[in-house]
Amino acid sequence: MKKIIIVGLSAVVLVGLAGCGSNSDDSSGSSSTQKTSQSVKVSSEGETRADVNVSVADAIKAYQEAYPDSDITSIDLETSLGKYLYKIEGVDDDKEYELRVDANTKAVSKEREENLDAEDRNGVKRTEDKLDLEGLLSIEQVSDIAEKHVGKGEAVDWSLDKDAGTMYWEVKVIAGQDETEVKIDATSGEVLETEIDD
Repeated sequence: MKKIIIVGLSAVVLVGLAGCGSNSDDSSGSSSTQKTSQSVKVSSEGETRADVNVSVADAIKAYQEAYPDSDITSIDLETSLGKYLYKIEGVDDDKEYELRVDANTKAVSKEREENLDAEDRNGVKRTEDKLDLEGLLSIEQVSDIAEKHVGKGEAVDWSLDKDAGTMYWEVKVIAGQDETEVKIDATSGEVLETEIDD
């Protein structure tokens, strides 16, 4: 009789442990899912990191709703006080603007609106600095290119800008204490420049 009870209790304990193990696997599965989702980069198509719920396209839309008659001149996605924020700058014929979009909540704050200098007015700065947002590689794509180019680490900051007529993504890759900035052509994916921070 004792053997039956012990075998019965053992079976119950084993089933309970298997259930816990299964839950543990589920939780580690969800934790690995969470880690996987954290390693997925933000893209203009709307894929997101765990700590970034707002796509680049949504951030651009928020800027365009705030300043409909202006053009975007730069986009940054970076951390500030532990949160990801988009900083979007733009210009019209007479003023320049800066808007921040919380990458988690989509909360928008207008940071700056100021008149252009006389030499930059009447569309001069607008023509020089306007970004063509069509055909751009996504943040996910340039993150993959940068990480493969560096050979290790994770992309953590992204900037879209233009210099001498070439639009580029600048991607910061962190691997332990090492920090590398990779400049990538925003449409072709060609690596233009690599800078290692000593």
